[in-house]
Amino acid sequence: MSKQTQHILVIRLSAMGDVAMSVPVLRALTTQYPHLKITVLTRPFFAPFFRDLEQVQVFAADLKAEHKGVLGLYTLSKALKKMSIDAVADIHNVLRTKILKVFFWGIPFVQIDKGRAEKKALTNGSIFRQLPTTVHRYAEVFKNLGFPVDLSHPTFPKKVELSAKLKTITGSHDKKWVGVAPFAAHDSKMYPIDQMEKVIEALSKDYKVFLFGGGAKEVAILNDFQNKYKHVINLAGELNLNEELDIISNLDVMLSMDSGNGHLAAMLGKKVITIWGVTHPFAGFAPFNQPDHYALTADRNQFPEIPTSIYGNTFPEGYEKASASITPETIIDKIKSVI
Repeated sequence: MSKQTQHILVIRLSAMGDVAMSVPVLRALTTQYPHLKITVLTRPFFAPFFRDLEQVQVFAADLKAEHKGVLGLYTLSKALKKMSIDAVADIHNVLRTKILKVFFWGIPFVQIDKGRAEKKALTNGSIFRQLPTTVHRYAEVFKNLGFPVDLSHPTFPKKVELSAKLKTITGSHDKKWVGVAPFAAHDSKMYPIDQMEKVIEALSKDYKVFLFGGGAKEVAILNDFQNKYKHVINLAGELNLNEELDIISNLDVMLSMDSGNGHLAAMLGKKVITIWGVTHPFAGFAPFNQPDHYALTADRNQFPEIPTSIYGNTFPEGYEKASASITPETIIDKIKSVI
């Protein structure tokens, strides 16, 4: 198949971290197969992730309007077919993409094996071992299309030269830059904010600390940290995604939860220290190309049922603050050891 295939459609509609994890795979794929053209079908918000991949273009899915429902997906498939797609790599494998598969009848269409059975075994306590990573599951899809991908020597984009606007916000790089993203989709995946404040306070004495976040409540908390500690800069609510990526590309290390910001930093080749609550790296969602010891996990002697779920949305009573079993000193020492 690989000799005839010139144009591959890659489908990954959400979520942020999962889309970001596709970037190192596509970088390796297009480097190792320079004749390939790649079109990524995803949400428009994620387009900046692929900005430095010359052989990759983004087709924005309008899932709330034009491409909503079965008829909308049929309209979407017709538009995509006009682009002379030779094969489809479905690295999402959800109901929408199963419907698209029907509309792409006759075109090679390989879907990701998400390993649902083994992930269920991991969360119900039947097994406790490292499962294949999401990145390697993505690579397996391309292998099955006839394009084995070697991920053992990854390359990453160069640091971005910051704009005058961003330099005004960041100031000089006279000390090491540490990014901190304290929030996650579920509270059970978050490090307690009072303990995180201790981490930020300690780091700010030696490094410049940049805070990342989203909603109004998060911005208020991060603004408070900025106001209390010197060398702490809150970026939440201040920048667009391209600008955030520019600053992340200049970090020396990122500290995040099991969440999207860690994957953004990893796709740019940054060192990423992650904090894990009721989820666990064994499920395969650790940021790309990071040593195992960069993942700081909750104490399973205290919380033996971890991982309680893959996404952190379900957990037994008393597990809400499992990550509190990781001391601030452990996190601070880890960052100092790798920066």
